[in-house]
Amino acid sequence: MSADTHTLPTTQARQRIHAAAMKLFAEKGVTRVTISELASAAGMARGTIYSHVTDVDTLFEEVAVQLSGEMIIRVVSGFAGVEDPAMRLSIGVRQYIRRAHEEPLWGRFMSRFGLNTALTRALQASEPVGDLESGIASGRYSVGLEQLPAMVGLLAGGTLAAMLPVLDGRSTWRDAGSDAVELLLRALGLDPAEARAIARSELPPLPALGHGL
Repeated sequence: MSADTHTLPTTQARQRIHAAAMKLFAEKGVTRVTISELASAAGMARGTIYSHVTDVDTLFEEVAVQLSGEMIIRVVSGFAGVEDPAMRLSIGVRQYIRRAHEEPLWGRFMSRFGLNTALTRALQASEPVGDLESGIASGRYSVGLEQLPAMVGLLAGGTLAAMLPVLDGRSTWRDAGSDAVELLLRALGLDPAEARAIARSELPPLPALGHGL
């Protein structure tokens, strides 16, 4: 345990606590942790945890919303110059699956809790759902607007399910990501050949979450 974590800046301390909480949630598969568990995982004194955590019972939702919001910002920031909603969906889904490969702890958290109410609410208010709406309204997708809630569920569930074989070492992130995107685009009504081409297009780097985002 570090000697004096009380001297950490508030933002840095909270980031450290949130990282420790995510690790506990992901590894234990639970949405509740104790102050003692947090202190041990974060390498902090219990008093420091109390100073930066308002309510340990709401910590899971706080961490989940933060992680979801940060990832959506990173994905959307990489859409510069990409107007086609199908291509944006392809990039977004594959970014999630690639990150699960590169950051397995994050991937475990998302695969376990991605359909949790807090994360689902964050997704429903996000730009990716707006892309689905615009794709339907413009005729790019052949499903109806009344089917949007089902498609949001299919998008979220398909992305999270595709992470599992990657995390378990049964598939590469490239194969799992491309297959998931191809099937999602075909479900949205794209021609199979076009869906396959878009699903296997070059994937740009995932932008970092910097001050400019």
